[in-house]
Amino acid sequence: MLPEEMEYQRSGAAGAWHALHTRHQHEKLVAELLSRQGFEVFLPLYTAVHRWKDRAKRLRLPLFPCYLFLRDGAGRRLEVLKTPGVHGMVEVAGRPGVIPEEEIAAIRRLVAAPLPIEPHPYLESGDRVRIKAGALEGLEGILVRRQDQWRLVLSIEMLGRAVAVQVDAFLVERVGPRKKSAPATRFVGNFAPLRHSPGVAAAGLP
Repeated sequence: MLPEEMEYQRSGAAGAWHALHTRHQHEKLVAELLSRQGFEVFLPLYTAVHRWKDRAKRLRLPLFPCYLFLRDGAGRRLEVLKTPGVHGMVEVAGRPGVIPEEEIAAIRRLVAAPLPIEPHPYLESGDRVRIKAGALEGLEGILVRRQDQWRLVLSIEMLGRAVAVQVDAFLVERVGPRKKSAPATRFVGNFAPLRHSPGVAAAGLP
């Protein structure tokens, strides 16, 4: 099995990043199998505490349930699709969609930072901000408020998924004008339609 601390493996490959749609709770197995085949795999994880009546347990769970990222997999597509647990490769206009390198790099920085992170409903509107200082300096995303805490939301647009990290409001600055709401987009993988999660209202900066 994949060691819990191993969130991605570098193989030295240089190519585009793609997203794979996996069976429920098969993300770690698929990542392990593809890594054994020599692929560079990125499976970002986060820590969650699950509580039962008599105990609590800390678990390492996929940040994007039923998805993982694969570099340069389009050239070996048949091999990828034959891997147990893989539903398909996320496509745009009938071709494997490409995840921008900067989005992968941003998620890597979030995973490596000593800050709590968690999955978050995908956002399509709100104020885009940049972190001005600290471990995540320079990262951009959408600022939202949850109860009395601020969170920076980073979106993987092709998947219609997002992830949130807690931030101090005074460490962020608005980037550009407010984004207007846009109609939801659906991206289709080989075997199943992928729909955007319900949007969340974004909190503006003063």
